[in-house]
Order: sequence, then C-alpha cells, then structure tokens
Amino acid sequence: MTPPADQPTGHPARSLDGLGDLDGVSGESGRVLARVVREHAGRLAASLISLLGDFSAAEDLVQDAIETALRRWPVEGIPERPQAWLYTVARRRGLDVLRRESNYRAKLAQLDWPEPEAADDRLRLIFTCCHPALAPAAQIALTLRVVCGLSTAQIAAAFVVPETTVAQRITRAKKKIGQAGIPYRVPTEDELPERLRSVLAVVYLLFNEGYLSSTPERAQARDLVDDAEWLAALLANLAPDEPEAAGLLALIRLHRARGPARFDTGGRLVLLADQDRARWDRQAIEQATALLTRAARAHRRPGPYQLQAAIAACHAEAASFEQTDWAQILVLYDMLLHLAPSPVTRLHRAIALRHVHGATAALAELDELEQDLASYALWHATRAELLRELGRADQARACDERALALTANPAQQALLAERLTWS
Repeated sequence: MTPPADQPTGHPARSLDGLGDLDGVSGESGRVLARVVREHAGRLAASLISLLGDFSAAEDLVQDAIETALRRWPVEGIPERPQAWLYTVARRRGLDVLRRESNYRAKLAQLDWPEPEAADDRLRLIFTCCHPALAPAAQIALTLRVVCGLSTAQIAAAFVVPETTVAQRITRAKKKIGQAGIPYRVPTEDELPERLRSVLAVVYLLFNEGYLSSTPERAQARDLVDDAEWLAALLANLAPDEPEAAGLLALIRLHRARGPARFDTGGRLVLLADQDRARWDRQAIEQATALLTRAARAHRRPGPYQLQAAIAACHAEAASFEQTDWAQILVLYDMLLHLAPSPVTRLHRAIALRHVHGATAALAELDELEQDLASYALWHATRAELLRELGRADQARACDERALALTANPAQQALLAERLTWS
C-alpha cells in the first residue's frame, strides 16, 4: 500500500500486526504495555480512524505511541494510567497530521475526544470493515485485525488458512475502502441485514480466540471474551428483530457460565466431562437460555448461532455429563450442517455421533475430514480419543503427538502432554 501523504513521522506505512511481538518484551514495562495494547489498541485505532478517516495513518499513530512507550517507560517508569498515556501521545500525533491538512481547523474543533470506552467508534468501524463491497472473508479478517487487535497468526488459526492469505486479504480490503470511499458509519435500518452477518461472524471469532487462545502466551484471553460479549450485546440492542444477534449473545453467555470450572487451580484445562458442574453459574445459564427461547419463539428463523447456542444449552442444562441429551445434540448439528456446512462443524458432530452410535461410526466420519483438517489440532486429538477407545493405542499416541505439535495453546499442550505420559 502506498503511504499516505500526511504520514506523521516519515516512516513507511506500517501495520499493527507486529504488536503481538510485545508479549516477548522483557521487564515489567514491557509486560504492562503488552497488556494495554491487547486491551486498548483496537479502541484507540477506532477513535483515530473516526478522526482521520484513514486506516493506514491511524495504524501508524498507534504504532508511534507504542514505540514511544517502549523507549520511555523503561527509563521514566510506567504511567499511572498507561492506556491514557497512549491516547495522549497518539492524539498529539493526530494533531500534527491535521495541521498539515487544509481543513484542519474544522477537524480540530472535533478534538474533544470520546472516552476510550465509547461504544459508537468501534461499532462504526466494525460496520465500515464489514461493508458489502468487500469480500466476506476480507471483511472479517480486516475487522479482527484493526478493531479487535488480533494478529494475522490468530486470524489464520481461526480461518484454518495460511498467514499470507490473511495478510493479503487485509491489505486488499484497506485499499478497497479508500478507493471506494466507503463511509464510516453504522448502516441505516434497511442496510443493516446485509451487513449484520459479517459483523456477527467477527464477534463470534473474537469470542473463540478469547475462550481458548491460539497463541502460546495465555490459555484464554478474558479481555477478548469481555469485548465479544459487549459487542454482541450492542448488536442485539441495535437489531432487536434479528434472532441471530440474540443467539450469538446467548451462546457467549452460556459458555461464559461454565468459566469457573474450565481450568483447575494450576491453570490446567478441565474437559467438559470432568468439570464440577456445581461451579457453573446457573443463573447465567437460565438467563441465556431464556434469551434464546424468546428469540426462537418470536421469530421462528433458526440460524447457525441460535443452533450453536441450543447445543450449548443442552450441555449446560444436563445435570451430569452422562445425562447429556446427545441424540438432541446430534439433531441440532444436522440442522447446523444444513444451514452452514463446514469441516469443523462436521468434526464436532462426530463427537456427538460417538455418544449416539459409537466410536467406530465417529471415526469413519473423522477420516473423511482428513484432507480439510490435517493441520487442525482438535481433529488429531479427537481421533486419538476414538482410537484409544477402540484399543488402537499406538495410533492414538501418534495422533496425540501430532495434535501437540499443531497447538500453541499452553493449556492444550499440557493436557496432550499428560495424555502421552499415560500411553
């Protein structure tokens, strides 16, 4: 991409993608900066894009502020409000940009900046990134990168595609926004339906990344989960007649209700079958299930997020793992595959199939997915379980070893390593 003429510091246009490397920065200041960037870079970029109307310039401003922090914080100390410090530095850089524009006086008048947590900036930016002029995959990749702050590696893991593919999608999408003059705003009521599908997909993928991270730095990312729930609630309020918005919100809340039992005191992942259900938030489960039921009864338009929420509700309402209604879950997966077929959904359906028709039937289903999911850790881990159940221990061990090599999540790695010590 050609650098904008009003670039603030004279260096080539840069991407926020390298910010994931901050997790490797040593020292307390580096660790604080990495956390602040994860939690606030997307909000800061949204505010700057709102002001400047330029993706690349806004990303440069955020990058400038972060690089300044990397130089100064180890020497001067960590600011009392580090996120506000980044906002202040980026704001000053933004003023420098505006002063070089002919209409800077009008824009300077707008510089009573919104609060960092303001909802409208990020919501407008999400809908800008999800404009129908962009390819659907590019819409989602761009939003996850610019608004949510995920790295290309994390996005690639979500799509199960190479990082280079994701990087190309993002670059092309940014160019298209500038060339087509796509407006920076929440769509009107009649425009909303065609835009909402991609926006919901972004929030869903953001939640997935937070719920079980694809990076080695942490097993889960509660800040991303919080953002996903917050955005899902905004969308449900913005589109009260769209049952899929309510379905996604219910899905997120049902999964969050199991949060206290997902990890043990040592930070190790606890599988669903072994979780202490007394630690689940029953009130949250009841409220999420009620939200899903109201949406289903009012609209009678089942969609992928409602179906996934219904599957989560089947698990959440079961008194024990043994009492899970696997037959109902299998029916729901069949409906989901009809509406939104994907290899990953077939994988999850195979897990339900195991509990209804046995490991042999499930393994046959998994084997048909090898070409699509050969680089997907969960496919290998699930296959290992089935092979072990069928008494094929050596093959199971090989699958667990392959799964371990494919995942970067520390909790998943620990679980797989423990399995390998058993065999």
